[in-house]
Amino acid sequence: MLEILYRDEFLVAINKPSGLLVHRSPIDRHETEFALQILRDQIGQFVYPAHRLDKPTSGVLLFALDKESARVMGEQFMSRDTKKSYIAVVRGYTDESGMIEHALSIKLDKIADKDSAKDKEAQEAATLYERLATVELPFAVGKYDKTRYSLVKLTPLTGRKHQLRRHMKHISHHILGDTKHGRGEHNKFIRQEFGCNRMLLHAYELQIKHPRTNEMLIIKAPLDETFNSICKFFNWHL
Repeated sequence: MLEILYRDEFLVAINKPSGLLVHRSPIDRHETEFALQILRDQIGQFVYPAHRLDKPTSGVLLFALDKESARVMGEQFMSRDTKKSYIAVVRGYTDESGMIEHALSIKLDKIADKDSAKDKEAQEAATLYERLATVELPFAVGKYDKTRYSLVKLTPLTGRKHQLRRHMKHISHHILGDTKHGRGEHNKFIRQEFGCNRMLLHAYELQIKHPRTNEMLIIKAPLDETFNSICKFFNWHL
């Protein structure tokens, strides 16, 4: 059963769990459960995904309930008239705030993108970040005697594939639990010490204009038990 955060006759938003695909993908052929099908069966009607979240990312995921609303929301996301805010735990102490402007090459998947052109130029990409809290732990991970982590708010200004994960890697503040763009020694540490088997990236707030009324909607998703327990252990209060 998916947690429904918002629902009317045109839209429905859920709190997507980490590890759940939005829809069927050739990249993960072994997966048998998808947010789209689970939600469709749960509410008893067809749903149209308005945007995407990576499989390991949790948080606000929006669906339209009719084709016209899906079209309007698709245009809104494409034109960047929406605002998405994320919470992440990253290695090291970040600056208090900043903007990452770093063009990202288009990542092609061998299976899903096998027919796509391989010579596309890198696309501009920008992410705002704000440090919310820090912690220093008396554990040696890698070459350091102690381990430092930051809790950050991330606001993508563009929508590139794996943008937040790649941008945090670019400034050497990798997101914990990211098996593709993160640091293996830190991922192993949080698995062993905290039983954390997920990536610590959560889409906690989405701001959109309603497709029919133009009313501004702010939809928020609470953290799951694993993410919450990490924050409590680090004495971080959101």
